[in-house]
Amino acid sequence: MRAAVWHGAGDVRVEDVHLAPPGPGEVTIEVAYCGICGSDLHEYADGPHAIPVAEPHPESGATAPLVLGHEFCGTVVRAGDGVTGLAPGDRVAVEPHYRCGRCPRCLAGEYNICRHFGFAGLMGDGGLAERATVPAYMLHRLPESVPLEQAAVFEPAAVALHAVRRAAIRPGETVAVLGLGPIGLLVTLFAVRCGAVRVVAADRSPVRRELARRMGAEVVAGDLAEAVAAAAGGEGADVAFEAAGSQETLDACLAATRRGGRVMFLGLAGTVSLDAFALVNNEQTIMTSVGYRDAYPELIRMVGEEGVDLAAIVTSTIPLDHVVRDGFEALLRGQEQVKVLVRPGEGRS
Repeated sequence: MRAAVWHGAGDVRVEDVHLAPPGPGEVTIEVAYCGICGSDLHEYADGPHAIPVAEPHPESGATAPLVLGHEFCGTVVRAGDGVTGLAPGDRVAVEPHYRCGRCPRCLAGEYNICRHFGFAGLMGDGGLAERATVPAYMLHRLPESVPLEQAAVFEPAAVALHAVRRAAIRPGETVAVLGLGPIGLLVTLFAVRCGAVRVVAADRSPVRRELARRMGAEVVAGDLAEAVAAAAGGEGADVAFEAAGSQETLDACLAATRRGGRVMFLGLAGTVSLDAFALVNNEQTIMTSVGYRDAYPELIRMVGEEGVDLAAIVTSTIPLDHVVRDGFEALLRGQEQVKVLVRPGEGRS
């Protein structure tokens, strides 16, 4: 089968790979769509960051080179021994978290911070391929009311939903979202659904600002200073989401947030600094969020029963053979693309 394989920074190759039959507790799916995530871009640009190179990941057993892609969905082809509740032809969304099921956090139900935390497509082979084999526990069967095009963005939507849940937005609160990539846009959507009376969103890209308007943002700013002024025009935002991963946006979130407010740090950043004196005096809370847990059933309900359009963030759909040029490189070149989906079977003979 054809797959996009990470060999090193700047070296992703679409090549023929062998896919073994599913083992006990595993399922092979034919991939319908796979999104390109910011994490994938980091690995392509200057990785490895999460990809195991020297030591195999404890749950997947994998090391590089490996198949990228953790935002995927498709149709069951074959189930391994011991798998129940899934059969060939079932349409499924993939929740790509590896989990051991034995560590204290897994036993507490917090599998997204498992001792052996990881994702298929980063720490093991993923979905930028014609077919993928994953543990059965990763799969959620989809009702007919949920199109695969919507399920293709469940993974970033789950990240946003988990962060919004952790931030505990209450009806009537003001929210700021700084950074309008896929996660920031979906945070905007869910903040509005939680009853935020006002959402201030900021990004340099006009395309992303327009998407934020469609998702319910009341004030959309082109720069951080404008966003801070808009959010702090009254008392300040009750909660601000940092979704860009930079010192500048973290500082802006703190400046835009009222005394006693909350800042949710979502962006992928390295070392940042804080004015601890101001943070303490303002009694602000900084929170973080990683991955998600127990989010997919809610997303299935939102899309299937309420008709929520998560796929509104998709700006391009491309074949697998063009994943480097029209996927990774296009996303790194600028901000006109937001979410690129890959259709591995497109153009297949």
